[in-house]
Amino acid sequence: MKTEDIQSVYFVGAGGIGMSALVRYFLAKNIPVAGYDRVRTALTDTMTAEGACLHFEDNPSLIPDAFKDKESTLVVYTPAVPNTHQELNYFLDNGFEVMKRAQVLGILTRSLKGLCVAGTHGKTTTTTMLAHLLMQTPEKCNAFLGGISKNYDTNYLFSQQSPYVVVEADEFDRSFHWLSPYISVVTATDPDHLDIYGTYENYLASFRKYSSLIEPGGTLVVHTGLAFKPDLQPGVRQLSYGMHAGDFHAENIRMGGGEVSFDFISPFGNVPGIRLGVPMEVNIENGVAAMAVAQLCGVSDDEIKQGMESFQGVVRRFDIKIKTDKLVLLSDYAHHPQEVKRCAESLRSVFNGRKITTIFQPHLYTRTRDLYKDFAKSLSVFDEVVLCEIYPAREEPIEGITSRIIYDRLEEGVERHLIDSKCVQEFVKNHDFDVLVILGAGNLDDQMPALEDLLRPRA
Repeated sequence: MKTEDIQSVYFVGAGGIGMSALVRYFLAKNIPVAGYDRVRTALTDTMTAEGACLHFEDNPSLIPDAFKDKESTLVVYTPAVPNTHQELNYFLDNGFEVMKRAQVLGILTRSLKGLCVAGTHGKTTTTTMLAHLLMQTPEKCNAFLGGISKNYDTNYLFSQQSPYVVVEADEFDRSFHWLSPYISVVTATDPDHLDIYGTYENYLASFRKYSSLIEPGGTLVVHTGLAFKPDLQPGVRQLSYGMHAGDFHAENIRMGGGEVSFDFISPFGNVPGIRLGVPMEVNIENGVAAMAVAQLCGVSDDEIKQGMESFQGVVRRFDIKIKTDKLVLLSDYAHHPQEVKRCAESLRSVFNGRKITTIFQPHLYTRTRDLYKDFAKSLSVFDEVVLCEIYPAREEPIEGITSRIIYDRLEEGVERHLIDSKCVQEFVKNHDFDVLVILGAGNLDDQMPALEDLLRPRA
């Protein structure tokens, strides 16, 4: 199917954060969109209001007639959908053009200059930060984000003037192999998704393959000290970044009192006096990566400084709801041991001397099975840990794998609790907190409005 033949697009798994950005892309192009998702959410309600026709039952009879012409309907699905899905199999059995989300993004990165951010963690914040920096320029930018930007209240940005498209390059199911980056950041290659890759060596090989896809004349900006070895085409340059070292890094870092500032050091010209709009230590590295790519795209020093200070963050990424001298409440999506550790260390640096509590919901049985010792070590950086049951997402339970295996291995001296996620509000109601972070990629964040209502009177 040629792009000009597409008269309608059907999404199987429309409510995912990455899929919904594509939904909004086709709606912006005035192409009819329909689709299925497992549950109705605030995001699916928003897309419905924007013009998408969505339903929440896996039933081929619910597919609108206008989306049953295989010559003009493109079907997009997420790898999280099981191969037993009835609607997906209807389209496959009837000869429709069926693409993964990443394949569609790959087409877009070949029609524009793709600015892609890959890595085990830091992708969403870095991608959203980079998009915000480009939005300070007259040309703005196109962007498909892995989270909802708090600056724009969306995960999709559109510009007819910009030659760039900002994309989160997801390694799950090797999706990022469909992309053709012009510039790519690789933030981290800590082991993850071993249910897909089997071994850490295979995981690293996947990143090596991804690096070979960067277009000649493009650039790889890679974090210092990573285990993977890039395989770059001739004409692709490699630059490094980090917090304290690399071609791009930070100097004169000043943290405390809930504020973070530093000088951006770059081979293309230093930018002093950077202030973080979301003042977390981990955002120094995220910011260095985003500013590096922005500089390579011609964003001016003043635009960079303005963008970094006005960046409001991403929903569920160091998402501060309350911040006073008495109480801090925030939400973070961290669901890998290294992300958990970085979250804890960032909070300890910025809110030094204050007691830090996390309510953490592990995500996936396989990830817990593979990394429970690392989770226990990372969570032990907090002063107090409240563990909920594992959020299964797409998985079935694994015998013997529960949050208890993390709980039992927390280090001595860490206050600990093991509770049902349904009891979180009651727990918060009956306990005192100084800094409280709701942590994980599951559904605890659904309770944030109620928790904010409970805690705001104490602030």
